[in-house]
Amino acid sequence: MKPIFKIIILCCSLSVTGVAQKKVQVIAHRGFWQSKGAAQNSIASLENADEIKAFGAEFDIHLTADSILVINHDKTIQGLSIQDTTYSALRNVKLSNGEKLSTAREYLEAAKRTCHIRLIAELKPHATPERDRYAAAELVALVREKHLQNRTDYITFSLEAGKELVRLAPEADVYYLNGDLPPAELKAMGFAGLDYHFDVMRKNPTWFDEAHRLGLGINVWTINDSTTIREMVDFGADFITTDKPDDVIKIYMK
Repeated sequence: MKPIFKIIILCCSLSVTGVAQKKVQVIAHRGFWQSKGAAQNSIASLENADEIKAFGAEFDIHLTADSILVINHDKTIQGLSIQDTTYSALRNVKLSNGEKLSTAREYLEAAKRTCHIRLIAELKPHATPERDRYAAAELVALVREKHLQNRTDYITFSLEAGKELVRLAPEADVYYLNGDLPPAELKAMGFAGLDYHFDVMRKNPTWFDEAHRLGLGINVWTINDSTTIREMVDFGADFITTDKPDDVIKIYMK
């Protein structure tokens, strides 16, 4: 099987509540932001995810109106539309922990100081296919400039951006988020796997076996309750994206 983010998933017997558990890899959604001194998509959340030895930290990327890559989940921040606003108008915006809104350059510079964590870069959809492709090219170039291409993988809801990331970063795993394509179609387009919401996977349980037969990896997002996590792991998920990475690690990565 081709794994997400270039690792081999192993099964191991773990005694948790008397049931053998599959070892899965844990991705901290927007970093480990539910931790001291952190905020969603903050550098502190990245550093804290690294400290607890999460497999990866997911973070979200937009292009500003003047084509600066910045880190934020929502399209807006403090009433400003990120993609329609220049970076000079955003540079002093503060996150809830007091950090300023990070550029992707600043975030990746911080990532170079972490020990081991994998960077799961979610490129947000933009207004046009041309803008999606441009954002993908800028992001891949920046990752290479920072010599982080061996630690970075990409996810996106935009099929246009995803195909461009596959083309530009053949060394990386690129996963598709939107949930509307079966594994065979993703394989044909060169994606490394699917990264779908748990409701999508519940409705399409055959996609677990199909993806693995095709050599694709499976990540499921964003799961915070133990019952759903166990359900997805039992189905065959290789990765779990969660807002509670510390809790999931205690169960599945002993």
